Amino acid sequence: QVQLVESGGGLVQAGGSLRLSCVAPKNIIGISDMGWYRQALGKQRELVAMTSKAGSADYGDSVKGRFTISRDNAKNMVYLQMDGLKVEDTAVYSCHARIWAAGRPRFEDYWGPGTQVTVSS
Repeated sequence: QVQLVESGGGLVQAGGSLRLSCVAPKNIIGISDMGWYRQALGKQRELVAMTSKAGSADYGDSVKGRFTISRDNAKNMVYLQMDGLKVEDTAVYSCHARIWAAGRPRFEDYWGPGTQVTVSS
């Protein structure tokens, strides 16, 4: 069973920084895209950032210039460096990866359980 494990959420003051990490298991055939989504209370889930295996990245408009996504393909990990945090960044952040798991016929979407990020004013 494929499980994504996230870490790094917490409480921070506006203007501060946090770094999120997510690791996928080793016993898989392959990983393509990895990224982060977030869902604030009462709002729809939105893309924060995603990166391809080759390293190209896309960001949600609200985080461009403040957040940076990176990945370590050897470790099956993806990171999200969040700088200049704003109150409106408060949300549950979930890791996402397209993984070809052992015994499966193709790449499929997997999600982490989510980690809370709270930015205080």
